[in-house]
Amino acid sequence: MQPLNNYTLPDVPGPVSQPAYSRSQLTEGIVHFGVGGFHRAHQAMYLDRLMNAGKALDWAICGVGVLPGDVHMKKVMDSQDCLYTLTVKHSDGIRHGVIIGSIINYLFAPDEPEAVIEKMASPAIRIVSLTVTEGGYNFHHVTGELDADNPDVVHDLQPGAVPRTTFGLITAALARRRQRGLAPFTVMSCDNIQGNGNVAREMFTAFAALKDPELGGWVRQNVPFPNSMVDRITPATTDEDRLTAVREYGVEDAWPVVCEPFEQWVLEDHFSLGRPPLEDAGVQLVADVEPYELMKLRLLNASHQGMCYFGHLAGYTYAHEAAQDPLFSRFLLDYMDKEATPTLEPVPGIDLDSYKQTLIDRFSNEHIRDTLARLCAESSDRIPKWLLPVINANLERGGEIHRSAAIVASWARYAEGVDEQGNIIEVVDRLKQPLMAAAARQREEPLAFISNRQIFGDLIDNELFVQAYTEALNKLHEGGARATLESLTSQP
Repeated sequence: MQPLNNYTLPDVPGPVSQPAYSRSQLTEGIVHFGVGGFHRAHQAMYLDRLMNAGKALDWAICGVGVLPGDVHMKKVMDSQDCLYTLTVKHSDGIRHGVIIGSIINYLFAPDEPEAVIEKMASPAIRIVSLTVTEGGYNFHHVTGELDADNPDVVHDLQPGAVPRTTFGLITAALARRRQRGLAPFTVMSCDNIQGNGNVAREMFTAFAALKDPELGGWVRQNVPFPNSMVDRITPATTDEDRLTAVREYGVEDAWPVVCEPFEQWVLEDHFSLGRPPLEDAGVQLVADVEPYELMKLRLLNASHQGMCYFGHLAGYTYAHEAAQDPLFSRFLLDYMDKEATPTLEPVPGIDLDSYKQTLIDRFSNEHIRDTLARLCAESSDRIPKWLLPVINANLERGGEIHRSAAIVASWARYAEGVDEQGNIIEVVDRLKQPLMAAAARQREEPLAFISNRQIFGDLIDNELFVQAYTEALNKLHEGGARATLESLTSQP
């Protein structure tokens, strides 16, 4: 069995589409931080689609890893010449495989920070894009301001420090471009954060200003940070996915990607040095992304949270198992119809009723095998951005909050670390210790979990929320997840 790389590419035997372009003719135009499964199933896929049409050949991607764990991706990308297989799994069992060639370089910042900075300082780089997860923006969940006390940020702000963070690396590159009289690149966030471009602007500008006040002013005035909404369910790669590449395509791919058929990218058309013709690949270029992103964050992302903790507690392993359960799907639709949708403005070109049903269908795709554990991870970054805005908006307008409050309660119950069958739950969260410590006390102190104002703000002071939350938490403790959902879905 042959490994996947440039040399073996022409001889790949399996039924998988290959790049129709010569990769030797590609030149880099984009540096991307956070080359994970989602980026490779989304942005890199869109670029590959353009390249197959003979377009955007000067917009190839140079990936960058910043975290220590990214060293594995560096090894894989180097050994495979940055090639990988992307398998689209349809709900009827049909699979479509394609080899993506739009990434042509990968740098591991901890080993080569100077190379990363100089790459971005090159005139050829016109966009620096990000999928660094919600926590990668390092902002306080309540104040929205840069967390300047983060040890890595403190380090990067020291004079002459070799940057460790995405902030430090990108800001250093912008400073060099400014010194050399070069126009700044566009910083394009592709993360699931409301107003992701606005958040990126505030965080990078604040960091740059702390580093050099004049540089901070220059960044705010000259660097574009377009907002975007991105959507494609991309589960974590499994050993079975690697075996599939061998069996079906005849190649060894150390890090293949699998995804659902659905794809969406809505992007604000605001760039300093041009952009690829993304509209030709199916990207929606719009003047205002907010209606689309609120739709996605409050319907899709928050519904993932509405499903994952209840599902995990009830003994399910995969998202499709919970979504195919009529009790769970009814609860999710009730949440979307009665609590999330009333907080949304009309979304141009979108039928929300159809969109919501499509979400249930997507969640139910058993071939994706998206794990509930993945959806439960890093909740302290996700819940404040996806679900709490729904709660706060409904509290302000006098709307319903019982289902949203119950989702928060299901997270609190999940954080106790043991499911209803007595199995240990491996909680994955940057705030794991304080969250689990609070959850361990909540049977005696029902408000212990939501007393963390850095996560929940002042919700603990709201009687309506506290009542709905404690009712749901008590039901979870007394009757379990299914009984709690049955109670919620029986309400008018």
